[in-house]
Amino acid sequence: MAHYNRNSQQITFFRDFPTLEKGSILAGYSALISAHDLKVPTPDHLCAIGMKHKKYDYGRWHLFTPRHKPKDTLNGHLIFALKYEGVDLAVLNALFQSIEPEEIQEIIISQPTGRYSRRLWFLWEWLRGEQLDIEDATRGNFVPLIDSKLQYEGKSYPSKRHRVRNNLPGTRNFSPLIRKTKKLEKFIGKKLSETAIKNIGQTHPDLLSRAAAFLLLKDSKASYTIEGENPPHNRIERWGRTIGEAGKRKISVSELEYLQQIVIEDTRFITPGLRKEDGFVGEHDRTTGMPMPDHISACADDLNTLLSGLIDTYELLCKDNFDAVLLATILAFGFVFIHPFEDGNGRIHRYLFHHVLSEKDFVPKGLIFPVSAVILARIEEYRKVLDHFSKPRLDFIEWRPTEKNNVEILNETIDLYRYFDATRLAEFFFECVEETVNKTLPEEVVYLKKYDILNEFIKNYIDMPNKLVDLLIRFLFQNSGKLSKRSRKSEFEKLTDDEIQVIEKKYAETFN
Repeated sequence: MAHYNRNSQQITFFRDFPTLEKGSILAGYSALISAHDLKVPTPDHLCAIGMKHKKYDYGRWHLFTPRHKPKDTLNGHLIFALKYEGVDLAVLNALFQSIEPEEIQEIIISQPTGRYSRRLWFLWEWLRGEQLDIEDATRGNFVPLIDSKLQYEGKSYPSKRHRVRNNLPGTRNFSPLIRKTKKLEKFIGKKLSETAIKNIGQTHPDLLSRAAAFLLLKDSKASYTIEGENPPHNRIERWGRTIGEAGKRKISVSELEYLQQIVIEDTRFITPGLRKEDGFVGEHDRTTGMPMPDHISACADDLNTLLSGLIDTYELLCKDNFDAVLLATILAFGFVFIHPFEDGNGRIHRYLFHHVLSEKDFVPKGLIFPVSAVILARIEEYRKVLDHFSKPRLDFIEWRPTEKNNVEILNETIDLYRYFDATRLAEFFFECVEETVNKTLPEEVVYLKKYDILNEFIKNYIDMPNKLVDLLIRFLFQNSGKLSKRSRKSEFEKLTDDEIQVIEKKYAETFN
């Protein structure tokens, strides 16, 4: 029998995370993980009962007062978790695999109309894919599975057996959850889509067309740069054209494989399509060639299940009024964590951001958000949020190196990729979207307006070909408004010092 807090034992650490108060005790999911030794990554949201008579937060810890202390039983901690922490599918799934069905059945029978017992009943049968030996509920109002005050809900579907409204934003094969934080609620309240459409609506169509073309190319190049690649210009343009078509075709496995074909032109060294072997992201030891994983991809045998779950969840949320940025987070990050291909996953992952924002009409028609360019500028934060998912999961994946210095997964890992907390990912992506709306897009439009002013001035001042005028402005922009000695002696050696001085002065007036 599990012991939740032996003799109300006071804890100072939980999985290397120190508690805030001396004398605090675990509550909710943290108590369940500890008591049952559940093999799950540590949740971002941990609860404990403190000694003070006030609630407060610090980092991932949320301390409650002594009067919030739950009964030190399975049912007591489950009720506390659902009431104050929301639904954690990863923890509940692991818990339900470690206890006997009778333990949950006893809770439900003893509280047949209880709002929390009926939610547990539904979650047990939904996660386990099997029914408990209990007659259908006949009493009690229908209760929502997800508490919309704590987490973002999906469309509601009634389950008559449990008298529960299933508003999970996902399917059994793929269902990340996002907690409602002050940060996310503030972002959603800003209505960034309306701001973008309003600002772009005030831009001349010709100017908008030029901005779109530049940003498309910029985003494509940035996506390759993130992967550490510097391909020829024609490949960057080709991928840019593909990004420009985002949102026009439905997402499917065949569509994802088509995108991989565009990303990877030369397939001599990889097998295109879904992986037939396990895989990882990371380095190899220089001496032995042994794998040194930063991220281990989903098991090859699980790819069809996970991708069908990913796509089903996406289609489910598309039918609902689910926030576009949150939806893009779930689809794009879910894909890259599964990592279904040998190569090309990163660029397709960032393409999926574009796809959702375009399909959900978040962005103005004809314009692609330069999301990859903004991510590139925030590359260290981007790597941290990826590591925040990947690093904790390495502790729960058993693997061995193969003869090809790849990895072979030895245990069941599918649940690591289908049930996770996407809150931090959503906050990061919202930051990128806000920067794009309020900074990147306006700055590009303003640049083009100033460019046109300087361009017209130079043409009226000196009879110079268009291509050379464009090169002159670019050189000035790259060198803070001054023409370098090298360019004075080469491309622009025919300009006099006086002419250069006049042009530099006009540049300063226009751009500064």
